[in-house]
Amino acid sequence: MRRPNVLITGTPGVGKTTLGKELASRAGLSYVNVGDLAKEGELYEGFDEEYDCPILDEDRVIDELEDRMSEGGVIVDYHGCDFFPERWFHIVFVLRTENSCLYDRLESRGYTGKKLQDNIQCEIFQTLYEEAVLSYRKEIVHQLPSNTPEDLERNLDQIMQWIEQWMKDNN
Repeated sequence: MRRPNVLITGTPGVGKTTLGKELASRAGLSYVNVGDLAKEGELYEGFDEEYDCPILDEDRVIDELEDRMSEGGVIVDYHGCDFFPERWFHIVFVLRTENSCLYDRLESRGYTGKKLQDNIQCEIFQTLYEEAVLSYRKEIVHQLPSNTPEDLERNLDQIMQWIEQWMKDNN
């Protein structure tokens, strides 16, 4: 039984992890948070002092995930997407959040100064949506609002319908 691979991307704080975990649970797919994967495997190539965070070793992340992705049925959650091979994903969802809402979420995580401002600007300028459209076929890239619990439920329903249809069409 073939199952699709789904990428959930967007600025930090838009709700990727909440959506990804719940979706994996409902759809019976496996869930990979790339940040957690990198932490567990120490898949870093240094530390960014300015943003106070480790620098991801993208090649090692790809090597780590390659076998799982080729099997299918994986939901990947990460704020960047341009380094993943295009062949991995059947669909890409970019979550979008209104700035005031995103600001509060990031502030509650302890984001301050340049890190906070740059992430808000990233959302304003649709940076991750643009990255997704440039990295994958435009027809598989979809933006979803992620501001309220109602948005979350709507997104879950919509993606579940897509997964069910994909499985009918591909099995």
